[in-house]
Amino acid sequence: LPYVPHVPPMALLGKVTATTFALERPCCIFDSHADASDAVWLAVAFANASATFRNPRSRADVPRYNQLPTARSYMTLETAAAAFSCSAPSPPILRVGADTACRDQGRQDPCNGPLPSPGPYRVKFLLMGCRGPKAETLWSDPILLRRASSPSTIHPAPSRRGSAVVVIASILASLGAVLATAVLGALGAKVWGSLCRQDLGTDASPRRSYRTHHISPTLPHSLSPNCDCSPPGLCRSAPQPPAPC
Repeated sequence: LPYVPHVPPMALLGKVTATTFALERPCCIFDSHADASDAVWLAVAFANASATFRNPRSRADVPRYNQLPTARSYMTLETAAAAFSCSAPSPPILRVGADTACRDQGRQDPCNGPLPSPGPYRVKFLLMGCRGPKAETLWSDPILLRRASSPSTIHPAPSRRGSAVVVIASILASLGAVLATAVLGALGAKVWGSLCRQDLGTDASPRRSYRTHHISPTLPHSLSPNCDCSPPGLCRSAPQPPAPC
């Protein structure tokens, strides 16, 4: 069939991880070939082993998930063909490698277990009936999974800061510089004023305040010969000498 499986082009959380990847569901691809009892399988193989993959003759010959390390391929996601019809209300995304119970419990049935390495992998859909394969799609382009980083290579701090953080840090640094300049300027003015007052107290000649009394330039009036001041400030007439006899 002229259909190439592919990872969905839209943004999708966890579209490709270290052990899984998403596929777009192939709707309306098998309608003209499938019967009600048919099933659609997904074949998964390492990219360099897809050319040697052979379709199984029956369900009993389907390669299992636990054979992937040696057989280099397996089949999974067995689904009724009716789920891929044009009218089927099914989710548009399939996730390969989502069943973690496969590896933990060692299940032998067709399992959708986590992929053991980054790959790359190639996949195709295969329609199988009671008598074997009936139709298949083309192989996908190689799909490379993400590589998990070693804990020793992860830097504890982010290597690049966001532009908003840089802008905020610059503003805070500028405000800090302005505040520091203002404080230093105030301290400098206070110290300079104190030094100036000390200099004035050392070099200037001490001045004393004198209160001068006004002295009249004229002499006091002479006392009248007929007056005697006793006590001071009180004048009275002096006694006249007796007339000569």
